[in-house]
Amino acid sequence: MSYDIGRITGLKLGIHKRISEGNTQIFLAFFLMIFLFVLSLFMGRYSIPPQTIMTSIIFWLLSLGNVEPSNVGTVIFQIRLPRIIAAMLVGAGLSISGASFQGLFRNPLVSPYILGVASGAGFGACLGILISENIFVIQLMAFSFGILAAFLAYSLSKSCKTTATLVLVLSGIIVGAVFTALTSLVKYVADPYDKLPEMVFWLMGSLSSVRVEDLMYASPAILAGMLVLILIGWRINVISLGEEEARSLGIDTKKMTILVVICATLVTTSAISISGIIGWVGLVVPHIARMLVGPSYKKLLPMSVFLGASFLLVVDDLARTLMSIEIPLGVLTALIGAPFFAYILQKKKVGWS
Repeated sequence: MSYDIGRITGLKLGIHKRISEGNTQIFLAFFLMIFLFVLSLFMGRYSIPPQTIMTSIIFWLLSLGNVEPSNVGTVIFQIRLPRIIAAMLVGAGLSISGASFQGLFRNPLVSPYILGVASGAGFGACLGILISENIFVIQLMAFSFGILAAFLAYSLSKSCKTTATLVLVLSGIIVGAVFTALTSLVKYVADPYDKLPEMVFWLMGSLSSVRVEDLMYASPAILAGMLVLILIGWRINVISLGEEEARSLGIDTKKMTILVVICATLVTTSAISISGIIGWVGLVVPHIARMLVGPSYKKLLPMSVFLGASFLLVVDDLARTLMSIEIPLGVLTALIGAPFFAYILQKKKVGWS
């Protein structure tokens, strides 16, 4: 009897220790994100002394948001700051969406683009570039067709009566293939000297043209979707155990699946609409977070947010400083993410533990 009591006590102490360690790691990830945010303000092709940047920030704070009428103020508050915030939002959004879809489909190899969202958004953006050069039209069409792709995938899955999650994945593959073909058709008929290069560059992902106005309409959707996903994180925990276990614990798996799909899709399409298609972030970052804090979604989702924001901040800093011309973000994330994913695959760390 005393042995059992000691074993239970030891188990409880181990759980409390793991929880404490997980909270500490989340706080460290948060402070890392803040540090990288500040550091990114000092990085760029236009060299600005640190004291000048600090003076401009203090002026901006004291004047309640009025930008200093100088080249320095323009560079910091109209170019660098919107781009840095966009990188954080896109990285965090793609990461938490990828983690949520991995739990929903109980598959660690799932990415935020599993429902054909990226293909739909890519087609919408290319179509927008073909018919108009207005950046707002391009972003609106990318967002609309990304939502449409997810809706079509979900509608197609409802017409079948087999395993819902498996059919939903297959439906996403079908819808993605259709929109990929349509994107190729749009690129084929586009002007090869004007429209086509712009389409190709958008599909590779970039934050070079992000403006304050873009953040004003994209950030509410991203933040709202992320907040809902974090609040229902414990339910995603239950769903990841299996549909039968979730129902036995009183979780309406159908409604919860719809809610997760809507929130994750809203976050993903909003992010894609301002950044283009950036791969590997939503696939690799959740694995790093899972290795640090474990499989519990109450900690995994916040950790994915902070790590995703930090990761894309670093990648974007490299994209705009490594070479004289800007490197597309999708290229860098693939060059960094693919080898790292191969490493954790080799170490057999791709999983739920």
